[in-house]
Amino acid sequence: MKTLLICHHDAALDHIGIARWLGSFSELVGVVQVREPRQRLWRRIRREVTRVGPLRFLDVLAYRAYQRVVLAAGDRAWEAGALERLRATYPPLPPRTPILVTSSPNSREAAEFIRGCGPDVTLARCKSLLKREIFALPRHGTFVLHPGVCPEYRNAHGCFWALASGDLHKVGATLLRIDEGVDTGPVYGYFRYAYDEVAESPFVIQERVVLENLDAIRQALIDVTAGRAARLDVSGRPSAVWGQPWLTKYFHWKYRAWRRRRESACAAVP
Repeated sequence: MKTLLICHHDAALDHIGIARWLGSFSELVGVVQVREPRQRLWRRIRREVTRVGPLRFLDVLAYRAYQRVVLAAGDRAWEAGALERLRATYPPLPPRTPILVTSSPNSREAAEFIRGCGPDVTLARCKSLLKREIFALPRHGTFVLHPGVCPEYRNAHGCFWALASGDLHKVGATLLRIDEGVDTGPVYGYFRYAYDEVAESPFVIQERVVLENLDAIRQALIDVTAGRAARLDVSGRPSAVWGQPWLTKYFHWKYRAWRRRRESACAAVP
């Protein structure tokens, strides 16, 4: 099986860890690293303001500030440890593995690179929606490990919004094949772990729903290319598109998580 990875240039867990994992059970024929220009960030900001309005966008900015000041150090320490574990588990990539650094996964150079690599499956770990001329190139399609359970928690930060909504059994990752919608493609698997909603940050939870399930995800990708994988039926389930985290929702979730933990501890005392 020939695989290709699309990820962000600054996402070491992906372009080192996930790349090594892919190379451990398949022939990784190429890596596309996306280094986005600053203009794309401003487009995302305008899109989010349109989605939630200027007042609620202040809530979004407040969460970003809190994340940088309070959560970032812990997240970086956890990420460094996770990367070391991946390095210890999976061998380095061959030095001749083709790598393309591009400003967009939808660029002409990206299309030519992917076409030249000829993957059976592409795994996309990037923020950009892929155009059909990109996601349709691999023989068996392009797949995403979405940090959220679809179709209920589509688009960005699905794990955060499941937690913030109290939908605790819908915290997980979804393996789906990309189509022209926003996380609307065929679903081939859900992956979860026993997260700690009191101690763990949203970043750690959304990464661990993938990293704790790499063996099961590997088998799912193998089954897809072998024609053994069956699409999961999601008809009749609610579907929603979510955006960036809000600080008010974060505090509300953490307070309720702490209350649940305390009530559980009290109930366990005879």
